[in-house]
Parts: sequence; C-alpha cells; structure tokens
Amino acid sequence: MKNISTYVSLLFVFCFFAGCHFTSAQNIQQDGSDFWQRVRYGGNIGLNFSNGYKAVQLAPQAIYQVNPQVGVGVGLNGSYVKRNFNGDNRDFSSTILGGSLISIYQPIEFIQVSTDFELLHVNQNFEDDVFRDENYWVPALFLGAGYATGNVVFGARYDLLYNEGRSIYRNGLQPFVRVLF
Repeated sequence: MKNISTYVSLLFVFCFFAGCHFTSAQNIQQDGSDFWQRVRYGGNIGLNFSNGYKAVQLAPQAIYQVNPQVGVGVGLNGSYVKRNFNGDNRDFSSTILGGSLISIYQPIEFIQVSTDFELLHVNQNFEDDVFRDENYWVPALFLGAGYATGNVVFGARYDLLYNEGRSIYRNGLQPFVRVLF
C-alpha cells in the first residue's frame, strides 16, 4: 500500500485546484450575496435490513456554489454493517468513517463533471478467529460525469486509486445520484 505522504500530496493538489477555482470565481461574483446563501446541502442516506443483515449509511455533503458553473465542498461518510450467519461463527461487523473534498463543474446546463477525494477509515471485526480483524485507511479519487436536471444529477464516477484488496467498493466504477438543495 502506498504511504500516507502520497495521499497528502494528492489532497494538496486537489485543494490547490479547488482553491484556484474558488479564488478566481470570487472576483466574478455579481449578485453580492453572502456566503451561506451560496451553500447547497445534500447527500445520501442508506438503510438495508434483511435476513441477518443490517446496514446503515449517512453521507451528508455541503457545496459552496462559487458561480453557476463551479462548486466546491466537503462531505462526511459514515456507515455501519452487521451480518449474522444464523449461528455459525462467521458473524462480522464493520464501521466506516471518513470525509471527502468535492469539486463540481457544470460546463452546460445539463452536464456536470466532478472530482471527489475520499479518505475513509475501515474497522472490520470478525467473530471467527479464522478471519483477522482489520483497521485501516483507504483513499479514493473519483472522476465523474452526469446528467443534471434541477437539483438532481444522475451519473457515474471512476476511482483512479481503486485497490481490489482494500477498497470498500466492489469495483472502480460507481453509479451515483447527487441531490443538492
């Protein structure tokens, strides 16, 4: 696994470009509105309860709309999963906590492109001693594109740092629905 300085470098590059967009767009500001009127909120809530399986996810986002085309923001991600295998010793639980930096660009009204840098802490606990409990950090750098209509964007994103053995996602390509109010 790459060392943490690589991730810090990627985070710095992302923040630099997002800051450039933010600073240049501040000079173009025309309507004189204050900061909080430009902040849009949204995110994701997920619940799954089935036979022996419980999953809860909460992932709020806040995006500062620099101008009609550019937005930068942050997100939080928290999830908990518990699986019971009907009495055998393969039960496990997982807690995932982290955050993300988000940059969105809408070159035309119905197309949105985005970058998301996500850093998550994964904690997995297994009842069976055959499996090893794990506790680690995993980064993801997504490039995405989607169709925008009103406050909703339907699209797909790809994780440039995808690692099959460590990622919390099944593969590098992820569909998404982004809702911001």
